[in-house]
Amino acid sequence: MPKIALQLYTLRDEMTDDFAGKLQRVREIGYAGVEFAGYGGLKPAKLATFLSDLQLVAVSNHVPFEELENHLDRAIEGALTVGLQYMVCPSVPAERCQTKDDFARLADLFNEIGTRVAAAGMAFGYHNHDHEFTQFDGEFALDYLFSHTDPVGVQTELDLFWIEKAGQSSVQYIERYRDRCPLLHVKDMTNDEERFYAEVGQGTLPWPEIFQAAEQSGTQWYIVEQDECRRDPFECIQTSFDYLLHHI
Repeated sequence: MPKIALQLYTLRDEMTDDFAGKLQRVREIGYAGVEFAGYGGLKPAKLATFLSDLQLVAVSNHVPFEELENHLDRAIEGALTVGLQYMVCPSVPAERCQTKDDFARLADLFNEIGTRVAAAGMAFGYHNHDHEFTQFDGEFALDYLFSHTDPVGVQTELDLFWIEKAGQSSVQYIERYRDRCPLLHVKDMTNDEERFYAEVGQGTLPWPEIFQAAEQSGTQWYIVEQDECRRDPFECIQTSFDYLLHHI
């Protein structure tokens, strides 16, 4: 059964002070792991100690594209110290993903990054939004990218909200990348014209089908991420955790 983690970007405003204390609150809710969006100004060794004390798994980190491209050795060193399982590219600068040739160059870069991250004992993945559903010669850019990267060296971190926002089926994408989606970003979508971020289980995504597809695909972690919260973010992540705990 997949475990439940939190992408800490959800709490980015709350964690500007007492980063370690907020990690403890995440653990007290019941989350087994966290995905970082930076280390909150803490040195990797100190962060590793906090995580160990809390018995909280360092699942992954969203490493900025510029750092992956230009300072990968430094990023790997910090990741190993923290004890990460995965390093994930969260997005690509807009000017680097406009054309099919851009995505071909990204595929080459990601293959190189994936090889180096694997050599260090971790895995590398790519997190999508909805702009990758631009088509080139009848194929979505996201599918072109994944078809031109090594399935082992470049894992997917499918963001189910953005897939649905693009008018596609999150279930079909999990099935399409079976055995390549150890991490899933989970959040829900409001049932209105705005189609805004919602807590897991409180919107329109087909969760029973998602859970079934994820189980068959070998997903290891459901990673809760709510890009924007319209109430206390800690209440939001509690709601998402409770739903996942009682339905997966």
